[in-house]
Amino acid sequence: MRAFISVDLEGMPFVVSPQHLIEKGILYTEARKIATEITLTAAEALYGAGFNEIVIADSHGPMVNILPEELPEYVYLVRGYPRPIAMIAGAENCDVALFLGYHAKAGTFRAIFDHTYSGANVGKLELNGVEVSEYLLNAYAVGHYGIPAVLVGGDEKLLEDDVKRFTPWAERISFKRAFSRYSAISPSLKVLKKDLKDGISKAVEKYRKGETRPLKLEYPIKVKLTFNNSGMADVGELLPGANRVDGKTVEFEAKDIIEAYKAFQLLVFAASGVTSIFRR
Repeated sequence: MRAFISVDLEGMPFVVSPQHLIEKGILYTEARKIATEITLTAAEALYGAGFNEIVIADSHGPMVNILPEELPEYVYLVRGYPRPIAMIAGAENCDVALFLGYHAKAGTFRAIFDHTYSGANVGKLELNGVEVSEYLLNAYAVGHYGIPAVLVGGDEKLLEDDVKRFTPWAERISFKRAFSRYSAISPSLKVLKKDLKDGISKAVEKYRKGETRPLKLEYPIKVKLTFNNSGMADVGELLPGANRVDGKTVEFEAKDIIEAYKAFQLLVFAASGVTSIFRR
């Protein structure tokens, strides 16, 4: 059997400063070690539960955060960006999906680093009228391939919001509880690693009993994307088939979640280009 793990940084324990999140940040090395240790714990637990292959998608920023030399021989590591279906690249043909280090969507009260995919560009992403977090976007995407999300570890607000509401069968492991956007409390790594191992054991048991299911959207999908400013939407509405809703929002229809995901990525890149042009 094959398991898939998507790994973000903002929802990892003890990661609270922007300096944890960027390659030149003075705390980036610390964040990489934490993320690698958490991910390795999950991989070992899955291997012990009978998954002979583990695919890990390094999914934060430039997507080169996990330390590859720490990983065992049964792990395949997806690195680098851009890539198709960014945060779930490599998930196809896996049996279960886990999401580690995940955070709440943009605008969530007292949630660490709350944003949706790109804090610099995206104000809100809606699929069929539902505002989604990165987790929900990715859970729908793996669901398209028939893969259930069985465990999520990250910010407590995400777990109590999108995870509990849309995938109640998924095990929830709180890595941190936020006091503010840049402050949180986390248990010790020893406690978290034990909780993660126990959670994976329960998640695998649920999966084998048929108590989990892929999360699905009705197709075609109506996508509504609200940018952070109107200049980004000026460019976003150039997408063939897109309609301008208001100053900062465009909407379009996609045949399925994979097409929607790819178009969304393209629009985020376009928005980044607008910012780059006017910073020259």
